Amino acid sequence: MGQGSAARTVSVQLNEWITEGRLLPGAKVSDSAVAAELEVSRNTVREAFRLLAHDGLLVHEFNRGVFVPLVTSADVRDVYWLRGVIEPGVVRSLTPPDIHRLGPLQAAVDEARQAGRRRDWPAAGTANMHFHRSLVALSGSPRLDVMMRRLMAELRLLFAVIDNPRYLYQPFVKRNHELLTLMSKGRFEEGAEFLEDYLADSEGAILVAFQEKDRSA
Repeated sequence: MGQGSAARTVSVQLNEWITEGRLLPGAKVSDSAVAAELEVSRNTVREAFRLLAHDGLLVHEFNRGVFVPLVTSADVRDVYWLRGVIEPGVVRSLTPPDIHRLGPLQAAVDEARQAGRRRDWPAAGTANMHFHRSLVALSGSPRLDVMMRRLMAELRLLFAVIDNPRYLYQPFVKRNHELLTLMSKGRFEEGAEFLEDYLADSEGAILVAFQEKDRSA
């Protein structure tokens, strides 16, 4: 594998670490630590850092190193605007033959329920990411898959502003199940409208958390 391909592979892994909540906003990311864990060269990791910096998922600070970026309420609005265009649009594009392709969404719902029973709300959040990425994958568009992978990483950074993860993630477990139920019955237009309301509520909750954080700063 050439260094370019290896760097892309490392960049995807780091993207997953952000999506899983392993790398939080403001965290410093060490090229030597990443290289040791993934068993690649530091040059490969640095190239992966460059790729992620281009996507806005890492930032280089002169004489300080590489960091996961901090996020703002403007980022919330931008991410949710894009989600509002993509995700309901995918649901609306589905037809009855697509019902048999919903297995990955059911797996993500089951994953979230199991995490909820354990009271492992960060894991429920990761299951939520899997649900929405699987939903967009129904489009069959590799470009949307790449875009969604980045969006889910950015979304996890936005979620980090919530101090109580149960407050944020517990409603997703129920609402993802409700959305999947509509889709499994072929009620795609109704599902898209449900998802639009769901996304608006999620955006509102995160914006409130940012406002509270700004007031306490």
